[in-house]
Amino acid sequence: MAGWCERHPLAVAGSAPLAVAYSGGADSTALLLAVRDRWPDRARAFHVHHGLQAAGDDFEAHARAFCARHGVPLRVAHVQAAHAPGQSPEDAARRARYEALARMAQEEGASCVLLGQHADDQAETLLLALSRGAGLPGLAAMPEHFERHGVVFGRPLLDLPAQALRAVLNEAGHAFVDDPSNADARFTRNRIRATLMPAWAEAFPGFRLLLARSARHAAQAQRLLDELAAIDLAACGTPPAITPLRALSRERQANALRAWLRREEGVAPSAAQLEELLDQIAACTTRGHRIEIKVASGCVVRDGERLCYRAG
Repeated sequence: MAGWCERHPLAVAGSAPLAVAYSGGADSTALLLAVRDRWPDRARAFHVHHGLQAAGDDFEAHARAFCARHGVPLRVAHVQAAHAPGQSPEDAARRARYEALARMAQEEGASCVLLGQHADDQAETLLLALSRGAGLPGLAAMPEHFERHGVVFGRPLLDLPAQALRAVLNEAGHAFVDDPSNADARFTRNRIRATLMPAWAEAFPGFRLLLARSARHAAQAQRLLDELAAIDLAACGTPPAITPLRALSRERQANALRAWLRREEGVAPSAAQLEELLDQIAACTTRGHRIEIKVASGCVVRDGERLCYRAG
């Protein structure tokens, strides 16, 4: 916690409340106790009831009892995190959770919401990204500090393995809950946790911290690419003009286009969509050349001398 605070002092500066996303599980329990010990008057707990399983009521009851016992003010948000057809259940739950946490933070006036993800979670995220053929943003895994919905979030425990956190709680006699959905093999992350993680641990002891280091390297490289994209988009404009975009290398075009679509439109092209868009830009040598490439629910199209994104 001390090291994270040194790297992100503005997140914890002042006297505003500091919130912990508290599920009742071991990770968030360890984090909540650490925050309470460090900032006894500023600690808050935010609990999100996802409405997805019967055990959710028991998790909420545990959270209320634990926070009352340890003198931590608790806020609870009930959400309906069921996924729409074609949507990932994990993504739907994650989206609902972050929206609820951000809303509670704004209502509470919290300066930061801290999350309990640890080194095992980071390793699983990186392995999941590798299995999907992800680029640098995916290989960077989870950042230890980010902003979403206008709220600052932090992950102080990314360098600590889950076993260390549970050992501290067990030694001190602190109760926590185990989510039964974590054993559901239908979810890819759970299969990675149950099958790949033990194999990696046997073959490469200490692999969690090594994978975390790789994720930090990827994140550093991505930041450099983001800086380069900002330079190129400053020259090409936003939305980008086709002529100066064509003057860039194909790799820089791709980098700039990804950044433009992510920052301005909130969408990400697939590898195939981006390659087709680059091919169309390369072929765009006449005034009448038409460009229309589907990206997410919309399309990237040519509008005069520029590209634009038309949402579906």
